[in-house]
This record gives sequence, structure tokens and C-alpha cells, in this order.
Amino acid sequence: QVQLVESGGGLVQAGGSLRLSCAASVAASGGTFSSYAMGWFRQAPGKGREFVAAIRWTGGSTYYTDSVKGRFTISRDNAKNTAYLQMNSLKPEDTAVYYCTAHNSIATMGPGAGYWGQGTQVTVSS
Repeated sequence: QVQLVESGGGLVQAGGSLRLSCAASVAASGGTFSSYAMGWFRQAPGKGREFVAAIRWTGGSTYYTDSVKGRFTISRDNAKNTAYLQMNSLKPEDTAVYYCTAHNSIATMGPGAGYWGQGTQVTVSS
């Protein structure tokens, strides 16, 4: 019902910036993009998938894991069916595959539910 495609990943030096995009295609049976909470998770080699940031369908409330607060900004453009993750002051420990996700509720957002993209690799060199 919802297909997500991430883009914008790549290789960057520590201290640099990247902007990830998540383009959504929503089938008629899936409602509208604006009805979904959007989130970003990441998975580093040998580790589990962890929460990074989320934004409510209105865009009025955002949430971040402590390690990215003040450096990352999540946003959305409902007219373009796209969510974004602006990443500044990147650190080597931010290296991971970043996944976009769409859920009916931020409260239930997690690896076991919702819709997921294929991921985009972010590599931060020291």
C-alpha cells in the first residue's frame, strides 16, 4: 500500500552534512501520505536497527534519539509525499544504513510493523 524509496546517502568526512530523502508512493487503498507518521532508523554493521527520528503527520511534533539531537533534523513535505533527514556535524559513529519508515502511529513505530524502504548507506570517514 505504501512504497518508500530513500536517496541521498553517500560518503562524507566527519563534520560534513548529508540530506536524506524518502519518497513515498501511496496506493489508493493506503490512504494518503499525510496520514502517516514518518520515521528514520539506522542499522550499523553487526548491530540492530535503531530509532533515529520521527515526525507526526502534521509535521508539528518531532522526536530524536539523544545521540543526534542538535545535529539531525527531520521534516516532511506532504505536498511532495516526501520526508527528509538533514544530517549535520556527522560523526564516524553515524555510519549505517538508514531506513525510512511510515506508520499509522509514532507510538507503534518499530522494525516489526509499518512500511519500510530499502535503505541508503551513509558512511562517515574520520
